[in-house]
Amino acid sequence: MGKIIGIDLGTTNSCVALMEGNQVKVIENSEGARTTPSIIAYMDDNEVLVGAPAKRQSVTNPKNTLYAVKRLIGRRFEEKEVQKDIGLMPYKIVKHDNGDAWVEAHGQKLAPSQISAEVLRKMKKTAEDYLGETVTEAVITVPAYFNDSQRQATKDAGRIAGLDVKRIINEPTAAALAFGLDKAEKGDRKIAVFDLGGGTFDISIIEIADVDGEMQFEVLSTNGDTFLGGEDFDQRIIDYIIGEFKKEQGVDLSKDVLALQRLKEAAEKAKIELSSGQQTEINLPYITADASGPKHLNLKITRAKLEALVEDLIERTIEPCRVAIKDAGVKVGEIDDVILVGGQTRMPKVQEKVKEFFGKDPRRDVNPDEAVAVGAAIQGQVLSGDRKDVLLLDVTPLSLGIETLGGVMTKMINKNTTIPTKHAQVYSTADDNQSAVTIKVFQGEREMAAGNKLLGEFNLEGIPPAPRGVPQIEVSFDIDANGILHVGAKDKATGKENRITIKANSGLSEAEIEKMVKDAEANAEEDHKLRELADARNQGDALVHSTKKALTEYGDKLDAGEKEKIEAALKDLEETLKSGSSDKAAIEAKIETVATASQKLGEKMYADMQAQGAAGAAGAGAAGAEAAAGQSQQADDVVDAEFKEVKKD
Repeated sequence: MGKIIGIDLGTTNSCVALMEGNQVKVIENSEGARTTPSIIAYMDDNEVLVGAPAKRQSVTNPKNTLYAVKRLIGRRFEEKEVQKDIGLMPYKIVKHDNGDAWVEAHGQKLAPSQISAEVLRKMKKTAEDYLGETVTEAVITVPAYFNDSQRQATKDAGRIAGLDVKRIINEPTAAALAFGLDKAEKGDRKIAVFDLGGGTFDISIIEIADVDGEMQFEVLSTNGDTFLGGEDFDQRIIDYIIGEFKKEQGVDLSKDVLALQRLKEAAEKAKIELSSGQQTEINLPYITADASGPKHLNLKITRAKLEALVEDLIERTIEPCRVAIKDAGVKVGEIDDVILVGGQTRMPKVQEKVKEFFGKDPRRDVNPDEAVAVGAAIQGQVLSGDRKDVLLLDVTPLSLGIETLGGVMTKMINKNTTIPTKHAQVYSTADDNQSAVTIKVFQGEREMAAGNKLLGEFNLEGIPPAPRGVPQIEVSFDIDANGILHVGAKDKATGKENRITIKANSGLSEAEIEKMVKDAEANAEEDHKLRELADARNQGDALVHSTKKALTEYGDKLDAGEKEKIEAALKDLEETLKSGSSDKAAIEAKIETVATASQKLGEKMYADMQAQGAAGAAGAGAAGAEAAAGQSQQADDVVDAEFKEVKKD
């Protein structure tokens, strides 16, 4: 049996590795580099360039030089991420007959799988040159949050490249394998793999356990965003340069594809330099020309400026971390190690944000560019039977189910279920003498099927006539180790069966996955906001009551002006409460106004209580304490501070 190689098919760069005994070897390509740019160029003479040669000629051939194609793989043309890319990419993104997003080069329409296959072919050739033999089998990695169609499309790319894809595994899981087998620490450990690459972001919480001498890697949860990565950071720099140049020279570089390609190179270089330096200079002579002659671009960018430009992108990585921690059922403090994967994690601000969230420094002893390919090679060795001391338990990122009576989404497999997994359930007909049933397969977290994404549907026909509820139809869901779903339906009386594998042309986009999860979470968030509003209204009502009571008893001890001030503030608060306002901030502001205006009243009550002594205080104290409680609660802002603290945590 030949070697099973491990390939990290990245958005920006790809890498190939294999195992030699228990030693891992990251293989250098024909240009002498351990990583290969995931860039493909189609030339006039039909030659196809891959990697560094394609990158070198990109400035002179922008429309036929394809990069970041992984962001399109398994996606529909109409998706908003694809539409966004259409406006940014110098090459043409087109709609295929089945609605998928394809790319055009030299007038030829190409599938993203087809283009990715060119990179895989280069990786295959790199391994073959090193081994001196043909390679036919590989383990290929994908983002953990890749959906069914994206996984299927990646597997198709491997097949187009002439590879038998033995397994599709998740990038963070592969990185955990590389980390776990390289470290001497004993005992169970929980690790967080923070994977911010060129085009995608993943966070996985993984438990590494030593079970009878076998290393067991169990993924507890995963989350992410497959349209967030280094490419987006580069784009922020490009947009900034375009804006500054337009202000200075009055020329819009965004309309010039040749200039854009030079800007992309310069932006990437500047970003890398700012990871070690505090300032860099972008110097592009003859960037463009107008009637007055050639224009030169010279611009200084500081690290602080870059951090300001991408602050929200870095912030977007934190919410998936929170969700992953929650779904894993662990506390942040229980994470033993944080592993950084992907070139974008070299940015100091990203490392700072990760440290802030997890409360510990990320590990520095993992190569962010190579760890994923190394893990894939280890998994290849396990699959070939050469390694028996490793067990890998991965998960499916989203719930899967079918539509049942009343449009309900009946979940068959819940998110973060360990794969491979199978689940079967018996259903029946909804009408008398029903001869066929339609099985509709959905993916998502909402209670009603309509709120989730339809993955595919099929019919089971030839059911013998019978009253409703009598026929027994067994529906089975089977997710294989690649995370690809197979669905079947069987009439138990006749044995008739129908099965489908969800294909790429009915896949679910990452944005849609996130929308479903976020919709479900947004409902909970909305409930939380309503609760906060109710608390504010109750606090307002209590303050109105206690202040009015105190005014009745002690109002005559106040100056007329002070009393009027309190009454006006009270009236304002009462009107806001009666209007049914849903503006929590406005209610809290008016509570604060009443509390501030009532301070003199509180002082008079306190002085009166002191004068009357303990006996008199028993009667007046209740009202005073009540009013003071309303005031101090708002003045100290205790509730707000606690809420913010929890949110940060």
